[in-house]
Amino acid sequence: MTSHVDQAVAARIAAAAQKRARRRQQRAELDDARAYGLQSRHAAKVARWQQEDDE
Repeated sequence: MTSHVDQAVAARIAAAAQKRARRRQQRAELDDARAYGLQSRHAAKVARWQQEDDE
């Protein structure tokens, strides 16, 4: 039999773990978006360079 305090502590630990997991997921999504943006900007830059060379 667990006490009310033990249950409260377990609930707080579980909530903190969920919060960490949510933050980790958000950081991963932002990292992916950043990588996509960097790749896209680089491709645009290379395209501009090619266009300047063709002129």
